Amino acid sequence: MADLRETGLVLDPKYDSAGLITAVATDRVSGDVLMLAHMNAEALRLTVESGEAHFWSRSRAALWKKGETSGHILRVADIRIDCDQDAVWLIVDPAGPACHTGERSCFYRRIEGDRLVTAA
Repeated sequence: MADLRETGLVLDPKYDSAGLITAVATDRVSGDVLMLAHMNAEALRLTVESGEAHFWSRSRAALWKKGETSGHILRVADIRIDCDQDAVWLIVDPAGPACHTGERSCFYRRIEGDRLVTAA
């Protein structure tokens, strides 16, 4: 019997024991991975309703809208969910750097052996 979560068209996110789902954001134009974060049900709902990315901060235990203080909002062009609905992919148009460090992407470093180097 088919698992309707995996094959159906009903949104039924599979949140983890903390009530979170992994979310990755990529740039709509370049396809670059910009950031990885987590969403709870409220963050996903607000993202869908507003068209701007919202996440759940595990470190602050609080809901946050990306760019709320910096102005670097992620405007959502498309939202996808994976086959078993435990990960969300946001395809976005970023209004500035996605990383809190000021880098365009949170993935601005490369691992080479046992050290990090700035990715080109």
